[in-house]
Amino acid sequence: MNLYPLLIILTAAIVTIIIRFLPFLFFSKGKELPKFVKYLETILPPAVMSVLLVYCLKSVEFTAAEKCIPQLISVAVVILLHIWKGNTLLSITFGTILYMILLQFVF
Repeated sequence: MNLYPLLIILTAAIVTIIIRFLPFLFFSKGKELPKFVKYLETILPPAVMSVLLVYCLKSVEFTAAEKCIPQLISVAVVILLHIWKGNTLLSITFGTILYMILLQFVF
């Protein structure tokens, strides 16, 4: 029996568990969060969304309208829905479903 795959899975599991529990050890209840962590809390969500936006639109061809309209409509709906509801999961899910519908049935 080859133990190498089992050791890889076990190592990944242990590292994942450690990463998940470290914040609870460093930032216990009742303590004030460091300013840097508060800064990251405010700056990371928009930064992650920006990276996702760039990644999603990196291969869009803007030379022909039928090649870029589904993406642009979906991005606009995601932005508007997020401004309206403020729910990231809802915005991304609805935008993805809309994009698939537009791609399969409209364009």
